[in-house]
Amino acid sequence: MASGAATQISYEDLYARWEKGNWRATELDFSQDREDWRVKLDDIQRASALWQYAMFFYGEDSVTDNLGPYIDAAPREEQKYFLATQQVDEARHAVFFARFWREVVEQGDTYGASLSATLPQLGWGYRRVFDRLDRMADELRRDRSLPKLAQAIAMYHFVVEASLAQPGQHFIEDALERLGALPGFQDGMRKVSQDEQRHIAFGVRMLHDLVQEDPECKDAVAELLREVTPYATAVFVPPGWDKRYAECFGFTLEQIFAFGVESLESKLRAAGLPPEELPGGVPIRTDLPKEEIARRALLLLEAGVLGEKNGPPSRDPEVMEVFFDAIGHGVDTRHLPHQPMTLQWDFADAPPWFVRLDNGSTQVEQGRLEAADLTFRGRYEDWVDVAAGRVDPRRAVATGKVRPRGRLLTLWRARRLFAT
Repeated sequence: MASGAATQISYEDLYARWEKGNWRATELDFSQDREDWRVKLDDIQRASALWQYAMFFYGEDSVTDNLGPYIDAAPREEQKYFLATQQVDEARHAVFFARFWREVVEQGDTYGASLSATLPQLGWGYRRVFDRLDRMADELRRDRSLPKLAQAIAMYHFVVEASLAQPGQHFIEDALERLGALPGFQDGMRKVSQDEQRHIAFGVRMLHDLVQEDPECKDAVAELLREVTPYATAVFVPPGWDKRYAECFGFTLEQIFAFGVESLESKLRAAGLPPEELPGGVPIRTDLPKEEIARRALLLLEAGVLGEKNGPPSRDPEVMEVFFDAIGHGVDTRHLPHQPMTLQWDFADAPPWFVRLDNGSTQVEQGRLEAADLTFRGRYEDWVDVAAGRVDPRRAVATGKVRPRGRLLTLWRARRLFAT
């Protein structure tokens, strides 16, 4: 979708599409699926399917529970009406996945029991994203301002639906069609995908309108994306880093990562919010091919720089270069006291690195400058924990794990320099 596409669709049309597209989760036929689950899928494919479908089932239940505050906060009646239809859709999706879980996977004899059976499949990044979605609903109950609503729409419709759910749906549908397996589940997933496309279109229009009504919404969205991107990046890490979880169905982790990045960027542009124009810098690169962005994300995840902490992060030169390049491109240039500006990291447990910023140009190198505008001292591992969202940066500074040094004005503004 190109910029301005949001204005080409109305809330009334989206509602009409909902009426025309209604379907019944209770009438899907899983009789062949039960046989296919045992015969057409091998062990690794069943393990992968459990991992993928568990994320959808738990997610559909979560969003059903969390939509109420969105309806209350929406300023226009037609927005409230559509959001009410979306809540119905999400409940229907949850019933669909619950039926599959009970009747085909044969785990749990009630909705609650089947839902509990998904919990061991949910990874660190997924849990962090949906914990944030829960907190967002609570925040929206207390604060119905347009900027907070814009954050909530960005979290729900852009991060969860566009960048995470839509790629998963695409690859699941494609894989099962090629295998000729699980026809009932395929039918249900096609219907879920049609609903989600309608939801995302609503989110694009809604966010566009909110930004037009209150320019502060743009800052709120940028703040939200800076916060959740480190978690969302880790959602598709398979159990035990076993890449067969993707490859057994004919796609790679790189492909699904690239699809997610492309989906998120295209929806932001359609809403009139190109990532490169969002205030303060956001960790969404638009100057690199999507395949390279995916490769770098996986590199940092496997190196322990992003994602769940499982020991010390890698000090491999390529890993550190990609990491500091990401930091340099994520600097909030609005808070630079001057340009050019140099940032130095002196580590007790790794080689030093620096970033030089000069009117949009970023230089990243290993080494130590004679004089830097701002220097961070401490352990590389502690800085990585801050950047990955595992440790609150204020706490890291307060406890001396990260020790900034520089001119008073530079230090004061440094508190808001980084998108991480």
